[in-house]
Amino acid sequence: MKFFKLATLLSILEFWAVGSIVFAAAPGPDLLKARGEAEAKGFIFETRRDEIVAKAKKEGRVRVMSAMEPDTYPHIVKAFKQQYPFIDISLEEITGTDAVQRFLLELQAGTARDWDVFRVSTDLYDSFAVHAKKIDLLGMAEHGVLRIPPKMIDPRHRSIIHAGSALGSTAYNGELISEDRVPSTWEDFLKPEFKGRKFLVDIRLLNFAPLAAGLGEEWMVNYARGLREQQPVWARGHTRALASMTAGEYGLFQLTNYHSCASAQKRDRRKVLVCKLIEPIPVRLSVQQAIVNNAPRPYAAILFLEFLASPEAQRILDEIEPLKSSIYAPGSELEKATRGKKLAVMDTFEHTTRWIKMAVEALGFPKAR
Repeated sequence: MKFFKLATLLSILEFWAVGSIVFAAAPGPDLLKARGEAEAKGFIFETRRDEIVAKAKKEGRVRVMSAMEPDTYPHIVKAFKQQYPFIDISLEEITGTDAVQRFLLELQAGTARDWDVFRVSTDLYDSFAVHAKKIDLLGMAEHGVLRIPPKMIDPRHRSIIHAGSALGSTAYNGELISEDRVPSTWEDFLKPEFKGRKFLVDIRLLNFAPLAAGLGEEWMVNYARGLREQQPVWARGHTRALASMTAGEYGLFQLTNYHSCASAQKRDRRKVLVCKLIEPIPVRLSVQQAIVNNAPRPYAAILFLEFLASPEAQRILDEIEPLKSSIYAPGSELEKATRGKKLAVMDTFEHTTRWIKMAVEALGFPKAR
């Protein structure tokens, strides 16, 4: 698969070339002013990338708790080592609610030792964010010290990078429903012809949060109520639901993960599954990582976070995950898929839990008594 057109590749190379000149130059007044403002707020702010590399070389190692899929690890390690052969890197997975909460307790107690980079959980985002080392990634990215598109970095916390994205899409079985009958807007699912078990709705409503962010809480709640009146087929788990669709059990999935649909397409031998993006495209920023407050190797960690934004890492996220690259990475598959389209982006997680709860109540799911 070819991921870059020539013009896109040239623009990226030009970006890095210009950046290399900036990194070698002496700090200008704007950069020194930004450093002063950051340090006044307690942030670390380096003005020269070569100094970051030199300090990372002395550290010689980085240990990462990853937000990526394990199949991605060997590819990330190999690509990172090609750029930084003087840094040993280890990636480890953390999965499950219990493990995430246990690690948070270790952070709070100060017993999370020998970690440099950690995964910032979506469900407990703000609780994890306070344990991120105060390194002004955003300021350094904005002033060209780090090769990271600034939109990848959380503007509220400035120390957290969102290196990937998760899009919401519609999926349909092309043998069971023709393309001209597939909804072209989210409101189309509320039409009379789709009432009465005509489409799937996943009961884990993560993709409703971006709709609330982009179209407003009131729109999202009214839309969820409309879906309830349509009497859909309730599903749990995108992989299972999409497998049922390829088997011909269902024809239409209202809102699924684009990457899940792409994975199901690869396994679909009959090539009946189609993934369709509807505008505004729901976008959840993902692969959120930060440096541990007491990280023993913070500068090697900075280089790892910067590496996640690189074309090499973004290609891996597109190929292996798949399709979990950042919409803000020039030339990535998701940047190209969303280019020029209307988006509903959830770029902050402070309202996620509340929005999902509102959607659940609007859909009328039973409550425990």
